[in-house]
Amino acid sequence: MTSDAADQPVLVVEDLRTHFLVPAGAVKAVDGVSLSLQRGKTLGVVGESGSGKTVLARTIMGLNIAGNAVTTGSVKYGGKELVGRSSKEMKQLWGTEMAMVFQDPMTSLNPVVKIGRQLVEHVRVHLGASKAEARSIGTELLHSVKIPDADERFDVYPHEMSGGMRQRVCIAMALACSPDVLFADEPTTALDVTVQHQILNLLGSQQRNHNMAMMLVTHDIGVVAGRTDEIAVMYAGKIVEKAPTSALFNEMRHPYTEALLNSIPQTTKPKHTRLSAITGRPPDLINPPSGCSFAPRCPYARPKCHEEEPQLQAAGSSGHEFACHTPVGSPAAKEAFEANISEGLPQALVIAGHGIASEDDPTVWAS
Repeated sequence: MTSDAADQPVLVVEDLRTHFLVPAGAVKAVDGVSLSLQRGKTLGVVGESGSGKTVLARTIMGLNIAGNAVTTGSVKYGGKELVGRSSKEMKQLWGTEMAMVFQDPMTSLNPVVKIGRQLVEHVRVHLGASKAEARSIGTELLHSVKIPDADERFDVYPHEMSGGMRQRVCIAMALACSPDVLFADEPTTALDVTVQHQILNLLGSQQRNHNMAMMLVTHDIGVVAGRTDEIAVMYAGKIVEKAPTSALFNEMRHPYTEALLNSIPQTTKPKHTRLSAITGRPPDLINPPSGCSFAPRCPYARPKCHEEEPQLQAAGSSGHEFACHTPVGSPAAKEAFEANISEGLPQALVIAGHGIASEDDPTVWAS
């Protein structure tokens, strides 16, 4: 492979939209997303539940097969268009070219089929391995994801394993045919903190070993802090901020990104410190508000934010983009915040890292 080919994105998504048609209207779950994935790199996709993260990943893989799903835009894998392909055509890519680790291993694994059979099923289909060869491959895969006594575990049912072990099995299944692109959809859901750390480390090491492109989908912005090369923050089906990981954390510009970071419990704060929450609730995706979708919850929102939808704009030359009229840290944001405080708007009365310095004195601007 030439250096020029190696530098080319393995996956390019342009203006991707997935709307679900329901009696009340069209649910705009993904509404104009553009991004790219390069081999060996990890993209973190972050946002609250309902922001469109999972639908985005499933749309790229062609898994939104419901009769009421309408997908437009472009998804190119290796230069070939995937949008519009049938499920039969996409099956040729699943497992060998693209794979997904789903967020709930108990429901993604068949409870009445032994682990080994589920693990090697697509190995036999795609690679044409014999039963004995498939078992050898499956046992090696279980070893590779740090499952002890792999040969014995090959013959157990999902309910005989812990949640962390089941998730390791799902990772092994996804890696069985060495895909080029791996989607990890909330891979640590319902796992305790220690196991979460182990699973994320395992994903990272496997991604490096196989030189895959990986999309790590999570609601926890802290998870992607040291495990991704780039982060895309989603809200209401759109990307509102995208940047290299270090750039995003050093100079975040969108108020929603700031709010996500501030909602993480801080061990450095005194005991019993009140947790910071994002006021309000996510917008109705059938009838979203005019202007910026985050404006009703934003401490820096001004009239323009409710009237005109902001577009992604570049912030310097680092590849940092954001969609906001009053970006965090700007004079416009400070002026808007102080105006909202004087007007008594509730979203401005929530402690923010660049907003209110003290709950007792909500008029102080934190430097």
